[in-house]
Amino acid sequence: MVNKYYGSCLCGRVSYEVSGDFDAFYLCHCSRCQKDTGSAHAANLFAKAGRLVWLKGEADVTHYQHPGSLHTKSFCQCCGSALPSFSESINCVVVPAGSLDTPIPVTPTAKIFVANCAAWSADLSNVPSFDALPGQAKRDPK
Repeated sequence: MVNKYYGSCLCGRVSYEVSGDFDAFYLCHCSRCQKDTGSAHAANLFAKAGRLVWLKGEADVTHYQHPGSLHTKSFCQCCGSALPSFSESINCVVVPAGSLDTPIPVTPTAKIFVANCAAWSADLSNVPSFDALPGQAKRDPK
């Protein structure tokens, strides 16, 4: 039986299915992924034998290829959410982990390009955690 995972964008205009197994799950700290996500890193799953099928809204998906690099990004043109893409250069389906609606059975394989890590994200172990916006929920004791 082939594993199937489902995902969508924030506004709900686009949904997809990925069939197959994930071979790797990288947290990429390169400067392009920081710009791409607006955060400390990208969290992408890679499926070499994966198959990507758009269930809804394929016409709303825009693709960007960064000039002179392997860096690509697919996203919803309405809400901007990151979406999967098929990377021909590595013959692989690349899935932004946060776009999945289905739980995945894997944890990150590795952090990559850590030499480019944003200084503010190098050690987050002492940052307080909350279940919701601070002041609106009890603090998580972790």
